[in-house]
Amino acid sequence: MIDSHTHLFLCEGSEDELLEAAAAAGVERILNVGLDEETNAGVVAAAERHAALFASVGRHPNDAEGFDEEAAVAISRLAAHEKVRAIGETGLDFYRDTASPAAQRRAFAAQIEIAVELKLPIVIHARDREGESAAIDEIFATLDSHAGANPVVLHCFSAPQRVADAAERRWFCSFAGNVTYPRSEQLREAAVRVPEDRILVETDAPYLSPQPLRGERNQPANVVETAKTLAAVREVSYRELEATVAANARSLFGW
Repeated sequence: MIDSHTHLFLCEGSEDELLEAAAAAGVERILNVGLDEETNAGVVAAAERHAALFASVGRHPNDAEGFDEEAAVAISRLAAHEKVRAIGETGLDFYRDTASPAAQRRAFAAQIEIAVELKLPIVIHARDREGESAAIDEIFATLDSHAGANPVVLHCFSAPQRVADAAERRWFCSFAGNVTYPRSEQLREAAVRVPEDRILVETDAPYLSPQPLRGERNQPANVVETAKTLAAVREVSYRELEATVAANARSLFGW
């Protein structure tokens, strides 16, 4: 099994403990995702320490205020590291107001440019206010205009109404623990419609613990519970789903 998106540095427990638990659960590869300059350096250093860990570096839209050319250069330099396999997470978040839309757009555009130049996947964060779609609509339009055929991962996919659009663009959809929640029926229905070669599974740890572990801080080992739900709704065995997402992640991240 793989975890295509986690923030190990925010999880409870030591790095070694978390990776031992993941290995015991059968999780063999993990993409550890940075959020800003400090955590980007941290995920690269962690990837150097552990064979199972790989890194994604970027500036989260909620932390985009103050993003400038120096910040873009820092991401680009780190992205040249052999264990960095993606750029992000980046995108737009119109749910929170910790960064202005202008700052988010500036950071997003710069990270698309870096990803395209280095031929690395772009890991997308999209969040709208309840009942709205402005952020995800703009993200789709921006990627259409500037990303070309570059690989895109819609991390923590939560826009069931856009699954056909994502499939048409051959983007990857990565599902987190929220797909297991009782009220997420539409999201589970969307997971069925994702093409076999474009589905991924993640924890987004320490957030979004799957239903059997609600109330606990999430960790990479728990990706197994989310994968069980995806296997059930797609009417395949866990082993089949495991092989599928492992192959997709290997193709995407080159690990």
